[in-house]
Amino acid sequence: MALEFRDVVKRVGAEIYIYPTDLKLEPGGFNILLGTTLSGKTSLIQLMAGLERPTSGEIWFEGRNITTVSVQKRNVSMVHQQFINYPNFSVFENIASPLKVAGLPKVEIRARVGKVAELLKLSPLLDRRPLELSGGQQQRTALARALVKDSDLVLLDEPLANLDYKLREELRDELPRLIKDRGATVVYATSEPEEALLLGGHTACLHEGRITQFGETAEVYRLPQDLISAQVFSDPPINTATVVKHEGVFLLNGTTSWPVGADHEKLADGEYVMAIRPHQVVPANAKTGERMARIEGIVLVSEISGSESVVRFEVEGTTWISQSHGIHPTPVGARAAFEIDTKKCFYFNMDDHRLASAGSMRGGDV
Repeated sequence: MALEFRDVVKRVGAEIYIYPTDLKLEPGGFNILLGTTLSGKTSLIQLMAGLERPTSGEIWFEGRNITTVSVQKRNVSMVHQQFINYPNFSVFENIASPLKVAGLPKVEIRARVGKVAELLKLSPLLDRRPLELSGGQQQRTALARALVKDSDLVLLDEPLANLDYKLREELRDELPRLIKDRGATVVYATSEPEEALLLGGHTACLHEGRITQFGETAEVYRLPQDLISAQVFSDPPINTATVVKHEGVFLLNGTTSWPVGADHEKLADGEYVMAIRPHQVVPANAKTGERMARIEGIVLVSEISGSESVVRFEVEGTTWISQSHGIHPTPVGARAAFEIDTKKCFYFNMDDHRLASAGSMRGGDV
């Protein structure tokens, strides 16, 4: 049940929402659309659902061209971040509504609703109205209605965005189990890199209507093929700086340097954009390790959240971010030292920002 975009373009007036896109999504796991607001995630989902038609190009599903097929004639389920339930229906009636429209027998409807309600822990709530439910229970109801239909295509557009942290964690754990062995193509849109990593599957990085990279989620994270993909797949934002490779060393800001090493020795001498994720920039120890490079900067912001410390500091006019385990109080305005794990650096070409080289341990190892 593969879903395929063939040179699909979406324009609204003079504005291009989706640039020429070729993409093939397979069933059997999550297909994640990862990007910030206005990156094109919702536009792609609307095209998949049939709510919008492409300006040009074709959309194929299960070997059939469905570009002009209406949403009513597609076996598709969809859940939005703003959960939508019928206020005058009970939870049971909300979940059962697509089955009633399809004309299924009452016995089968009751059995299927009972099964999905049990999976989503809604069984004791089937007689209640949506306004009697918590936000998490309402979103579970919307998810149950999407899943009970046994659709060939399930579209989840940031379905957990408006839930509190605990509920998001709970439903993230449940969702892979809920879609397992369904045989459907499942598309999940999110703006959170951590959510993409937790769900796994395959991920498409989106930026301003373009898919910059698509592949297995862990592989896209560990080895971004361009700087934009690295930035899309990093929260807090990935650190970037210009470095110069010369005679076996990388030089940063004219003061910090580290050996090129075997992983990068084939790179030509010259300037590169170096990128490193915040959790690979940590407060300096008394003794810097062999693979670590020491930098110093002025602390701009220092935050401690639980057992994690996040520090924003300025180095030569550039803001850096350090994210480390443990509590590391760092006074704002003070000069502080940090260490870069040089084995985890990405190096991108200056002209096109394509990946030039990454460390042997893959610069994005979790």
